[in-house]
Amino acid sequence: MNTLRFAPESAARMTFGVRTHEREILLWAIPLGVLGLAVVHQTLYRSEPWVPVLAGATALAGFLIVHAALCASRSDADQVILPITAGLSGLSLVMIYRLRPDYLPRQAAWVALGLLGLLVTLGLLGDLRWVRRYTYLWAAVGVALLILTVTAGVERTGARQWLVLGGFTIEPGEIVKLVLVAFFAGMLAETRRMRMLPGPHRWTTDLSWVGPMLAVCVGSLLLLVFQRDLGQAVLYYGVFLAMLYVAAGRRDYLVLGLAAFTLGAILSYGLFPHVRVRLDAWLSPWPDPTGRSYQILQGVYSLASGGVVGTGLGAGHPDLMPAAHTDMIFPAIGEELGVAGAFCVVALYLMLLGRFFRVATRAEGDLDTLVAAGVATTLGLQAFLILAGSTRLLPLTGIPAPFLTYGGSAAVSNFLALALLLGISDRIGRRPPRAGGDDGEPGC
Repeated sequence: MNTLRFAPESAARMTFGVRTHEREILLWAIPLGVLGLAVVHQTLYRSEPWVPVLAGATALAGFLIVHAALCASRSDADQVILPITAGLSGLSLVMIYRLRPDYLPRQAAWVALGLLGLLVTLGLLGDLRWVRRYTYLWAAVGVALLILTVTAGVERTGARQWLVLGGFTIEPGEIVKLVLVAFFAGMLAETRRMRMLPGPHRWTTDLSWVGPMLAVCVGSLLLLVFQRDLGQAVLYYGVFLAMLYVAAGRRDYLVLGLAAFTLGAILSYGLFPHVRVRLDAWLSPWPDPTGRSYQILQGVYSLASGGVVGTGLGAGHPDLMPAAHTDMIFPAIGEELGVAGAFCVVALYLMLLGRFFRVATRAEGDLDTLVAAGVATTLGLQAFLILAGSTRLLPLTGIPAPFLTYGGSAAVSNFLALALLLGISDRIGRRPPRAGGDDGEPGC
């Protein structure tokens, strides 16, 4: 049964007493985003037309359309997830308008397209049996997209991550991350009986079900090495390890996986010059402040100059940072909105990930649990890697921050991931409550 189930009378007689928590938070988040766009316009672009502001406001209004659709279908999905993503998306549009005003209409269109994809996904996919049905197809699609990127991709900023199709530039890695989650989930669900065999674990038995996943993961990582896309490589490997641990509960897998990652990092440092450049710039940026370390040091200076409350929208100089609207958007927020604004971003991500993992822990069935855990890990790792990289806690990887940084492929794929989580959350909410518990209570 599909998640969006419109009864004939539901669309005409939509009861606004449902999903009140979601609506109340949205009616704070969306106007704040529109207000931020207006402030930036009045501060920096007063003589320009208001068209970009209207484009951003229209994209944010799309969240109300999604909310209305969830109300009309009597969805029991978590009521906090959608407003948090609206808040992050609103802040994203404000900062993109501040940093690259010509990019705002484009990003607003991508957000609107992502919300449309969310609605279509909720309406068409229903339960997740399709994940298990086409398990090996997902692996083939993911590897094929990576091979296509290696052979026909466009190189920018030292990495071959993009394909140009019909005048549009897409990043296949953003699609591959969801495809790999589907493959890992389908494979792990299919081999559940093998994993639950009694008696001591034998490596021969383990390899019969871990082997195919390991082969796909290693193949993807090798292709990413050729693309020089270190961030996606770390992301894919982290998701693989996390889903393996969720399915098997084996700490020895986790220890071996981390040991293999450490060994791979050491070998990469010795074999690939671009890896050495990234790590050396991270470990010791001061000897070359105007060269390879310029970007990361500008991020540090930007965060430091913001203080507690920031310089104010339009009053700082975050545009001095290379790729401020993508890799370095978090320091840009820290400069103009201060430590308070930066902490708000971190708090929003923590709340969002908390709701995601809440869905994963309450889901019933292997597929729902594994897909929810995989999607939550993917988005959580992305947020951690880019926030840590832009603040010099880790080497900068170039991973887009979910719902925050500029990028069309990332925006659409993140909203599709959101649709999967909302669908699983809806099934949890419709589950009859257990005796003595409140497992069937919808998130609010």
